[in-house]
Amino acid sequence: MVRLVKSKGAPRRWVARLIGAGVAASIAASPALADALIDNVNGIALDRQGKVIHFTGLLMTPQGKITKLLDDHDKRPEKLDWRTDMHGAVMLPGFVDAHGHIMALGFRSMEVDLSDTHSLAEAKAKIAAYVAANPDKKWIFGGGWNQEQWGLGHFPTATDLDSVVSDRPVVLDRIDGHAVWVNSAAMKAAGVTASTKAPAGGQIVNGVFVDAARQLIEKALPQPLARERDAAFIRAQQLLLSNGITATDDMRTTLADWLTIRRAGDAGNLRMRIVSYADSIETANLTAGNGPSPWLYDGMLRMVGVKLFADGALGSRGACLKAPYADDPKNSGSCPLTDDQLRNTMSRAAMDGFQVAVHAVGDKANAQVLSAIDALADTYKGDRRWRIEHAQIVDPADLPQFAKHGTIASMQPIHAVSDMHMAEARLGPDRLAGAYAWKSMLDNDVPLAFGSDYPNDDFNPFHGWAAAFTRQDAQDLPFGGWQPQQRITRDQAWRAYTQGAAYASFSEDKYGMLAPGEWADFIIVDTDPTLASPSQLRNTKVEQTWVGGKMMWSNGQGRSDTDRSGDSR
Repeated sequence: MVRLVKSKGAPRRWVARLIGAGVAASIAASPALADALIDNVNGIALDRQGKVIHFTGLLMTPQGKITKLLDDHDKRPEKLDWRTDMHGAVMLPGFVDAHGHIMALGFRSMEVDLSDTHSLAEAKAKIAAYVAANPDKKWIFGGGWNQEQWGLGHFPTATDLDSVVSDRPVVLDRIDGHAVWVNSAAMKAAGVTASTKAPAGGQIVNGVFVDAARQLIEKALPQPLARERDAAFIRAQQLLLSNGITATDDMRTTLADWLTIRRAGDAGNLRMRIVSYADSIETANLTAGNGPSPWLYDGMLRMVGVKLFADGALGSRGACLKAPYADDPKNSGSCPLTDDQLRNTMSRAAMDGFQVAVHAVGDKANAQVLSAIDALADTYKGDRRWRIEHAQIVDPADLPQFAKHGTIASMQPIHAVSDMHMAEARLGPDRLAGAYAWKSMLDNDVPLAFGSDYPNDDFNPFHGWAAAFTRQDAQDLPFGGWQPQQRITRDQAWRAYTQGAAYASFSEDKYGMLAPGEWADFIIVDTDPTLASPSQLRNTKVEQTWVGGKMMWSNGQGRSDTDRSGDSR
């Protein structure tokens, strides 16, 4: 029987915060308030302590908020606005992706995508095919390339691209978004010559522009038209919904991105929940004013914070490390901001009332951000929920610092299995103790939020979920898991993809679980994830995605029947 579980005695501070106002709503809820019923489901969710619960029906208000979960013994109301019979289908809470890039996902879906290529020759063939199919495009954009996946051992070059396309500019993002590979035509359009020097915090390597050097190319790029942005957003939204993602944090939202999302909202086309983290303090203030914006479009959109950078990425050797790279002994990466610069920028954002999320991959960058948080915490008191994005390589000695001020580790499980061979090469086997260290985070009482960093990696949450408790890729390799001591349980991983991700953006009283008082954001799938093998879990198919009690996406093969006669009998 489903029952409400109170938070009294919860051992961990962040669990107590996560419960928040939801407890009062749960206690006050009554089925008499419900006007709609999703019935005959194999409902599976996590309660507020992270324990699995089962239910067979979900009652909700006309506004799409849950009033009660029902089991077989609970009497169904006789009068309802409508009732949907799911014929025993599996219902789960919608996933929350704590770190993604919505507009980049939309544009990538309409550009050349190299993420599935396994050699330079294969990538060149795919680029050539795309160019041939798009003869009218004046610029060729795309991304997803990974020289490590190609077994190349070094970056590709402008000459490699010139051999495929020489008559127009080509600009291709690396899979991590921290480098662009361009041809000679793109460099000419940007005014880059052999004498051009890379700015501080960046590198130019034979046609690949890393981190801050990207700006040399980006300043010359043509800006997409409003209709192109609108089309990209709608495409991204559909992709996320079709994968069971009902809410996401959009990292580095530009002013143009925000206006695009607002246009979708104004037109009634906003179908999932988005929490934005601006690309600058200026953007945050322009869009939200002094501090986080209210929820817009009936709880679908909010600007809550600012995204900053403390370093680059491990794959492009821009992650800032305490010791040199094992495969590049003269290089330790780059921390682009001094301690004072980072603290001043974080302070300004916090002073304006915004949540601060800082990208930090390397151990030195993570230590720098943790030190800044420690220095600022006495000034900016209250529930600040400082966030570190990625937290991929952390010195084990620094792990306790996360919990000291409740700093959230916003991590991406899929990165571990896509990065494992590269990470070993970059660091060497003796420096992996704090690498992608999800279990160590939980053992140190660190709030954990999971996402994918889409479009820079696989954003199917079932793939990331499986990676989190197996530390294996889709081929179940390596045997026993990579750095298996950092595996977490199936339920812990699920919680980080739902409740933990919602908590990371101050949204735990809105979504992230199926409980009275929260929005009815759920998905219908073809597999019971609590009984599935890792392989079966990865192959789970989403049949329907509901947000706020409304079906926002369907594969057209669902098993539901809806009765809107006003009588549930």
